[in-house]
Amino acid sequence: MYRYALPLGFLVILLDQVTKFWAESALANGERIPVIGDFLSFVLVYNPGAAFSLGTNSTWVFTVFSVIVIGVILWVLKECRSTAWAITLGVIAGGAAGNLIDRLVREPSFGQGHVVDFINYNGWFVGNIADIALVLGVIALAIIELLGVRFGGRSESAEADDE
Repeated sequence: MYRYALPLGFLVILLDQVTKFWAESALANGERIPVIGDFLSFVLVYNPGAAFSLGTNSTWVFTVFSVIVIGVILWVLKECRSTAWAITLGVIAGGAAGNLIDRLVREPSFGQGHVVDFINYNGWFVGNIADIALVLGVIALAIIELLGVRFGGRSESAEADDE
């Protein structure tokens, strides 16, 4: 199922990195550009932590965790026979890799780089395309699990119909 997961993962990485490049080029640090009033705006911030700036002093932990998540996804995809699972895992891996790239190549140092965030959700939090991919991927993962979609390909209800 690499044929679904890898291109989708690379597409997420590409969109994430291109939009981060745009944000750094078009937005001054701290400048806010309204998109949908106060509800959605663009503002450039550099986040050393995770969602909601949690763990700002533990950036290296998120780096290690991202490497592990991506590695596990690539390893389990060898056994995947489900298109839904492959697509979902590809999106999650792409999101994890998008933020991992920032942690590896951005200031202040290798493995502890700050993630470029620029999509401001009503002042609640600021994120990026990789974050969107991670959230949507995890939601999709929950849905396909609740629907009984098997990692091997067939749903539990389809197997029950065969009996």
